[in-house]
Amino acid sequence: MKSHLLDKTISNCVILRRMVQISHITPFTAAWEDKLADFSLLEIQQKQIPGTWNYQMRRYSQTNPWQPEDFGMFFYHFDDENTGNHFIELKFCISSNTATSKTNNDCSGCNGCSHCGINDLEDSLHFSSTLDVLTFRFEQKHLAWLVNGIEHQPFLEGIVHFQDPVSFAKEIPICNKIRSIIVSLFNNNFSDTLGNIFINAQTQMLLLYSLECMPGDRSEEWVGCKFLNNEQDRAKIIKAREVLIEHIGDPITIKELSRKVAINECYLKKGFKEIFGTTIFDFYQNQRMEHARYLLYEKGLNVSEVSAILGYSYISHFSTAFKKHTGLKPCELLVR
Repeated sequence: MKSHLLDKTISNCVILRRMVQISHITPFTAAWEDKLADFSLLEIQQKQIPGTWNYQMRRYSQTNPWQPEDFGMFFYHFDDENTGNHFIELKFCISSNTATSKTNNDCSGCNGCSHCGINDLEDSLHFSSTLDVLTFRFEQKHLAWLVNGIEHQPFLEGIVHFQDPVSFAKEIPICNKIRSIIVSLFNNNFSDTLGNIFINAQTQMLLLYSLECMPGDRSEEWVGCKFLNNEQDRAKIIKAREVLIEHIGDPITIKELSRKVAINECYLKKGFKEIFGTTIFDFYQNQRMEHARYLLYEKGLNVSEVSAILGYSYISHFSTAFKKHTGLKPCELLVR
């Protein structure tokens, strides 16, 4: 029965790749959810905060001997009757092996005692097959700052600004970059507020990589910044992004950042803009404001607490930055 449902889902996916009308998207989603009804839900993470992009990530146990085909889909929804209802949605279905610790009823997870007989780390781990299903939804207003470095890529610019009046869906190849991000969203050591910062940043990269799969994407060669053709220099720019995320509540200057990743300031600024499509300041500020939105709405912290957590000396400076990013005063989000 499950095999039949899988074949039906894959068949719908193949058909969908050739269709552009939004009416063909709904049956695919229904078939997908029908298949998942036969699996046991292990974990769910989601963000449903007004005024920002949202996501739902689900992990299911997979006890069947067969392995579903990994796939990703890019949905472009254009509503000609309501411009406020334009959105882009990413959906992924990925099989993976999840490691969990073996435990004994009488010995809760000790490693190496004579009672449980577990003598090394390898023997203490149990690997189980899981199915990860992820959905990310971005409305038009969110895309303006998430991907703002595509001015010279007309096709992508048309997608981000919803200039194409026809809804469509396209397959996203599951490359190593996309797979590693998806795996990291479930398997990381961050929790609570740090987890929110990490997921926000990874979601932005997932959107950028998905857009790269569209026609007319950029060349593999970095023409504008030739030094980025050097793998070590690219790694330094990527590391700089990680350092910025680590310093969400502890502002860092570009000079300090360049020293931490061992690359000069000019290369750092040019390379960051080329790879991530935004300036260092804009990226850092946007990540801070999205985290502020989470702290205010999800955690229920007051404005002064959030201002202090993000490293602001004056609440008024934080309020001004927050309104510039969200269009709302921090107190207005609190009462929603």
